Amino acid sequence: MKKANLIIFLLLPLFCLAQSSLKLKGKVSDATTPLAWANVIVSNPEGKIINGATTKRDGTFEIDLKNGSYKIKISPLGFSVWEKDILIDKDIDLGTITLKDSATKLVEVVIKTQRNTIEQKIDRLVYNVGNNISTVGGDALSALNTAPGVVVQSNSINILGKGASRVMIDGRMIELSGEELNSFLKSVSASDIKNIEIISNPAAKYDASGTGGLINIILKKGAPDSWKNTTMLSYDQNKYGIYTLRNNFFYNKKKFRFSVSGNGKSGYSNAVEDLYLYFPNGLSHMSSESKIKEDNLSGKLALDYDLSDKTTIGFQYLNDNKNPDFKSDIVIKNYNTSNTVDNIILNNGFNNKQSGNKTYNAHLLTKLDSLNRKFTIDLDYFNYDSKFDRDFIAKTYSPDMSFLDINQSGRNISHQNIDNMSVKADMEHPLQFANLAYGFKASFTNSKSDVLYFNTITGTPELDPNQSNVFEYKENNQAIYINGDKKLNDKFKIQLGLRLENTQTNGYSETLNQQTENDYLKLFPTVYIAYKKNENHDFNFNYGKRINRPRFDLLNPFRTYINSNSYSEGNPFLKPSFSDNFEFTHSYKEKLRTNIFFNFITDGYGVIFTSNPTTNTQIVTRENYYKGYSYGIGESYSASITSWWENESSIYLLGSKTNFITDINATPANSPEFDFSTNNTFLLSETTKLQVDYTYSSPYKSGLYAVGYMSGLNIALRQDFLKKSMQVTFLVNDIFNTASLKDFVSVVNGVKQVYSQNESSRFLRVSLTYTFGNNKISEKQRNSGNEEEKRRASK
Repeated sequence: MKKANLIIFLLLPLFCLAQSSLKLKGKVSDATTPLAWANVIVSNPEGKIINGATTKRDGTFEIDLKNGSYKIKISPLGFSVWEKDILIDKDIDLGTITLKDSATKLVEVVIKTQRNTIEQKIDRLVYNVGNNISTVGGDALSALNTAPGVVVQSNSINILGKGASRVMIDGRMIELSGEELNSFLKSVSASDIKNIEIISNPAAKYDASGTGGLINIILKKGAPDSWKNTTMLSYDQNKYGIYTLRNNFFYNKKKFRFSVSGNGKSGYSNAVEDLYLYFPNGLSHMSSESKIKEDNLSGKLALDYDLSDKTTIGFQYLNDNKNPDFKSDIVIKNYNTSNTVDNIILNNGFNNKQSGNKTYNAHLLTKLDSLNRKFTIDLDYFNYDSKFDRDFIAKTYSPDMSFLDINQSGRNISHQNIDNMSVKADMEHPLQFANLAYGFKASFTNSKSDVLYFNTITGTPELDPNQSNVFEYKENNQAIYINGDKKLNDKFKIQLGLRLENTQTNGYSETLNQQTENDYLKLFPTVYIAYKKNENHDFNFNYGKRINRPRFDLLNPFRTYINSNSYSEGNPFLKPSFSDNFEFTHSYKEKLRTNIFFNFITDGYGVIFTSNPTTNTQIVTRENYYKGYSYGIGESYSASITSWWENESSIYLLGSKTNFITDINATPANSPEFDFSTNNTFLLSETTKLQVDYTYSSPYKSGLYAVGYMSGLNIALRQDFLKKSMQVTFLVNDIFNTASLKDFVSVVNGVKQVYSQNESSRFLRVSLTYTFGNNKISEKQRNSGNEEEKRRASK
């Protein structure tokens, strides 16, 4: 810790002494009203930008300058450029500067009414969700699945070829993963999303966790001096039906900004699973069908207040509660070597589930001076609470369905609670030679989970201490970073970063009386180089080192039974894995984008579906079992084919090489993977849009697993009414029911396992959206400069 404290002292100077300066002020207006948010740029006689400011709500601005000669330039969109050469040798008031409307103002407005769907920046790809009408009436999870290069598969959100990604909302980490993260994202309306940032190699200011990078969901904000309310009602029809009601209200008046949203969902979805286990003495085929309750209630409250022109304070609260009860009917058919049925096990159970999470955030942003030095601080608290009660009975039958005996009867009661508290401070510090950013973060996490198992085979519940457990896990993390970027000339820009993270973990199984501790200090460098050859060609290169820490449930050493011949157990000795990520991108006219990447992983960990052939038992374990690398090349095309047809398409060719570093009695296999997606939007009239999407992923092998093909065809139609204040949208998702996980294969201990899953992939959605308020609403985001994380949570 002495080492960490020394680095904090060296990297976080206050830099708060301002030099004496002269003031240049004025007011910008058109013929009738002041102009807010206009950029005022000050440059030297050679054209180098020295300083600048943005006009306030009343059109005024004030800039600190030293003695000298300068050029002042003001050029808001839709107005003629105003320029003036001026000598600063005393405080100067330019008075009211009246700008004239540009003759091309109307044309510019028409051209800029819709942003590009995909925008490439030096360290991220920005996807504007509003251009995709198939997400209307949907949620954040379905919106992520439409983002370029992002795939949602089997409770994992992945960037193609890079692995699982962490997810943020408005720059703050969502401290969930797996099924629970997906469930939380389903509570966020896709209509509330402004854009999605895909950050495959995050800068030093972001947490280093996640080999697949970060995905940042940015929500819409209200425009100054305005209010807006949007109500959306939708109905999904799969095998069952789901009703969803969402309402969002924005209010923005002078110094005060307020937003509140509520989301409710009720209904059922259908899940089908198949597992084939090829044991030496015969096949075991497990199939199940579940009717899952989709009841959910969530909301968000956000407040921001400007204490002054330079300082803003704010508060945000998110709450999500769900009760995904489900009844599962599991059928296990056991075959002999002659491929005839020996016996049939019917495992019927009811699963009572409840979970909820609460997120509190308080933040402060202050501009220290006219040099645009900004300081932000975030205080965060996150709580996740989950309860699970499963009551089941498994009965064995002969092939002609004559009852033989009770295979297993029991009741599992589990509870998990996770608390995370964190503080983060960031400083943006422009200097003459470079723009610096530096800061620190401290995070404190405590997770406690307990499992009670009651044997009910006699009809009277009896606690089985050998299958009951209490596990507590603590993780503390301290981090500091420094980041600098510099524009070398009109063509080159470079950004360098370094992050230091110090982590302490402690896992204790009360039942097993087993304790495991870790303490490690790691450095994570990042490099970005941007080269703009001309207006048509942009090149970007980046490198970053990342860490992937195990989820809490993966560290719990206790054994949990899935059914009578299948159980799962964690590994308290799991170590984090590390990855080195290299990426090169070329953009041509912002239409054609080429992406080449290479990632090297060490100490890779994951789930191993092993088996015991002597007892015909499936065992789900976790191990640090591999190292290797992945690579790929992707081509993305974004353009207007005609005035009524817009196209977004991408092709990826991916590959990997995996080596096993422990003896898991399996042989690695790798093969190329091909991914294709196309999004086509047709403007049928001024008020009618048709969208046709298609995706395809080829079969492939990667390390321990092989995965079958997936494809999906979606068609959406949107009709606008009442001057576009009301929309009706129809969506048919996965028309041919081919977008689900299938043929997920692994071979361990000589036993082949083949798994498939389909969770209501094919459905019909009808949604109605109505918006009212004043006409000044737009999607303006506060430049908070803060982002935060809350650790990892599990099922």
